[in-house]
Amino acid sequence: MTTDTTPVLEGNQKAPKRHPLGQDQEAFWDGEALYKEMERQFDICHMCRRCFSLCDSFPTLFDLIDESPTLELDGVDRAAYWTVVDQCYLCDLCFMTKCPYTPPHVFNMDFPHLMLRAKAVRNRKEGSKLRDRVLTATDAVGRLAGIPVVAQTVNAANRMPAARYVLEKTLGVHRKAKLPVYSSCSAHRRLAKHRPLETAVKPAGRTHGKMAIFVTCYGEHNLPSLIEDMVCVFEHNGIPTRLVLEERCCGMPKMELGDLEAIDELKNYNIPRLDTLAAKGWDLIAPIPSCVLMYKQELPMMYPHDEAVARVKAAFFDPFEYLMLRHEGGLLNTDFRQELGKVVCHASCHQRVQNIGPKTQELLALVPGTEVELIQRCSGHDGTYAIKRETYDKAMKIGRPVFRQIATAAPDWYGSDCPLAGDQLEHGTKGKFGAVIHPITLLRQAYGI
Repeated sequence: MTTDTTPVLEGNQKAPKRHPLGQDQEAFWDGEALYKEMERQFDICHMCRRCFSLCDSFPTLFDLIDESPTLELDGVDRAAYWTVVDQCYLCDLCFMTKCPYTPPHVFNMDFPHLMLRAKAVRNRKEGSKLRDRVLTATDAVGRLAGIPVVAQTVNAANRMPAARYVLEKTLGVHRKAKLPVYSSCSAHRRLAKHRPLETAVKPAGRTHGKMAIFVTCYGEHNLPSLIEDMVCVFEHNGIPTRLVLEERCCGMPKMELGDLEAIDELKNYNIPRLDTLAAKGWDLIAPIPSCVLMYKQELPMMYPHDEAVARVKAAFFDPFEYLMLRHEGGLLNTDFRQELGKVVCHASCHQRVQNIGPKTQELLALVPGTEVELIQRCSGHDGTYAIKRETYDKAMKIGRPVFRQIATAAPDWYGSDCPLAGDQLEHGTKGKFGAVIHPITLLRQAYGI
């Protein structure tokens, strides 16, 4: 460590405060400047080592240092830094929950945004693998796989060992990974005739009382029943609800690759449409925490001076955050008709870093005859990390403590706010506790509607 930083070892005593990403600055893309910043932050991580139990980026970094000739970062070849970058799936937990040196600390640590910068620099210079481009092209893949005959074929092939062997060899998708099921009828088609409730809008706190759902790629093509459940639950609470009619991927899958140009294109498509809805008094939600986080945190960090991005951020809510705000205003329907018994609720990483608290647990606990156990640990899914051939085993290892907690609890129901994490839970527990269920679906069940 340099002499100007070693005396300041106390952790940050204030809430973490993020700076803009800075991709519009020339220095952001400078390769040498990137290496120097990686060396600075990696050296601080080496000094601290508090994040060893999070993603595999930190054990990878510490092993590189411990196995180097000098036992310090200066003994590690710069080319090996990229093995650290490859293990970061941008969950943000180190920044939000672990690191004691985040801004306003003098060390100015933001490990996830450093990793995102590294991914972006590499993507601009080298591009991405075909496999990664395909897996993150969620709009295109979903539209193709959602064609009725194609959906049946894809879903059948994903269950066939021979087909999965070929997929692993050709595209690098691990043969054992649980892949999402595609629906032959999208959410927008299922709800094409739906019209919002014609009822008086009742504001409460920051909520206006009428809701537009950003369906997301997953809700549109993989789990449209979840969108139906959301509409049913919100309207049961007297909230007029509609779908965002024109939308594209939020951009989070492309962020995993560092493809900031693709994110910019998606932002330029989605933000004007969402901003128009927000201007008309519609609150905004999405069924996937990563998509909510994209609009509440990531895009505002990338475009800090874009007023439309700021307005959309202010209008966006996590579903259970929204319902609990209504509860605080005395407007939540608490006429529950069915007890749920013991429920294990997994809080996904991208929900936790929104800093809204355990709203899902709080709401489900309102249901009589219901005990809710909250798990706040990474499931290991993390976008495409859990399905890639080279990281599947690591993903399963990361999720193992969560799988064990579910097995110990032996719940009547279990699930996650992130449907993809939910799939990982079902996969990791080998379906011993039945099919995973999303908390919104469970809430609809509690209402008996």
